[in-house]
This record gives sequence, structure tokens and C-alpha cells, in this order.
Amino acid sequence: MAARHIARGLLTALNGTTGAGLLIALATRSRIRRGRHGVLIAEGYRLPVPPATCFTVGSVILTRRSADWLLADERTELFGHEHRHAGQYAVLGPLFWPAYWAACGYSYATTGSWGARNFLEKHAGLRAGGYPTDLPLRPWARRLRGSSATPSRRRPPGSPSRG
Repeated sequence: MAARHIARGLLTALNGTTGAGLLIALATRSRIRRGRHGVLIAEGYRLPVPPATCFTVGSVILTRRSADWLLADERTELFGHEHRHAGQYAVLGPLFWPAYWAACGYSYATTGSWGARNFLEKHAGLRAGGYPTDLPLRPWARRLRGSSATPSRRRPPGSPSRG
């Protein structure tokens, strides 16, 4: 296993996020299996929330399906997406949760999608995670963005006056 995967596993263990993922897996009676790159896969997650097929907490990927399903060659990109979230947990620790929900709120408010403008989902790979990759801004956000991009009509200090 690569040193970066070991470091990520140690960081998520030390910051408590992998422990939180294991607690969720145990509380939902999910079966824990070893995955690639030092992550754990909790298969058979049954709660209705979140609605995603899989999600990550620390270095634990929780999935409604089997570990074999997630590790299949045709889902390499999805596994990579969830694996990148484990790396984000290593860096942010428990701060991942408020950062993630704030990014979800911003994305939803500006596009109507929880992931399209969520910087954590963008970094993990929008397409691989099943998110739309190019949604337009909502009209109010376009207007707001347009007004800040409009050059000021005021003259900068020290510029010659007309007239």
C-alpha cells in the first residue's frame, strides 16, 4: 500500500472520522470489508438517508450494495470518487461535515443541485459521483455575479476629470 494511503488512514483514524464511519456501519448492521487503498467498505447500508448508493465517512465507504459491486472494474471511477472524499476527511477531519453542508447549500441555492457547485464534490469528481457537471446558475445568482463583474462607473482616485 502506498505511503499516502497509510498516511490518510492514520489521519482519519486520529481525527475520529473513521471511528464515526465505523459507528454508523455498526449501528446500521452493515458488514465491514477491506477495500482497496486502505479504505473499509461497509456493505448493506439500509437507512433511507442519504439517498446516494454510497457515501464516505472518514476512511469508510458505506454502500447500499455489496463491496464486490463497488470494487467491480466498471465502478472504478465511483470508487475513486469516494476514495478522494476519504482524503478530504484526512485533511479536514470533523470540519468536513460543516464544510460539506455549507458547500451543498451554496450549490443548491445557486443551481438546484447539491453537487454541481459543491467544491468538495468537484474535487472528488462530479461525473464519477453521479452529479451534473455543467448546470447554469439560477437567475438571481447570475444577476448577482453579473453585477459584481460590471466595471464601476466611478473614476479611480487621481484620474483626470472630464469636463
